[in-house]
Amino acid sequence: MFGQLDNDSISLKKNKSELRLRLGIDLFQPIISQLDKDINGLELVGDFQIKENIYISGEIGTLNRNQQSELINFKTSGSYIKIGGDFNMYKNWTGMNNQIYLGVRVANSLYKHNINNYILFATEQVWNDNVINSGYKTGEIKDLNAQWIEFLVGLKVQVLKNTYMGFSLRLNRLLSTNSPEDFGILFIPGFNRVTDDNIFGSSFNYTLSYSIPFRSSKKNNSN
Repeated sequence: MFGQLDNDSISLKKNKSELRLRLGIDLFQPIISQLDKDINGLELVGDFQIKENIYISGEIGTLNRNQQSELINFKTSGSYIKIGGDFNMYKNWTGMNNQIYLGVRVANSLYKHNINNYILFATEQVWNDNVINSGYKTGEIKDLNAQWIEFLVGLKVQVLKNTYMGFSLRLNRLLSTNSPEDFGILFIPGFNRVTDDNIFGSSFNYTLSYSIPFRSSKKNNSN
């Protein structure tokens, strides 16, 4: 009788799926930093599997970038963090952990601008020979922040044991920003370009990550 109960209890045990913590880097940032002397950035990525197809995901990064708009030459320096989740739509074969997923992120950036110089503009005339390098409206604008939401689609493919290459496309929608007086924000680290007439943006990343499995149990059979 007791042997039968033991067998029954064993047969009722459920399989525990393997949970994974995956950490990595966006390869695009160090590559573009080497190719363009005006850009210096780094982004780290990670996700944590909580169910078979559901992941808590996020990114954290820093960016320094010099830019020239139509009238203003400026530098943006700051950091950002993005937190959200991904849903894997891909049906894996046994032993595979590839992903084709949809995701969402809530993001925040803390940054500053430094206005290097600007060209005077009045009505329909631009004085290209009158570049303002110091004084009024030049210098550092600190304590800027912005919040936005991202909707994304992406994939992750296992290329080696526990090693993945990934790619994601993102649509960003700006929620709020503390623009300084008499200066429209032109660029936000993690969000990219901003204009007064458009609160939407886009971005992508190309990642290399390593997966760390930390809980697994084999199926128990009743024999």
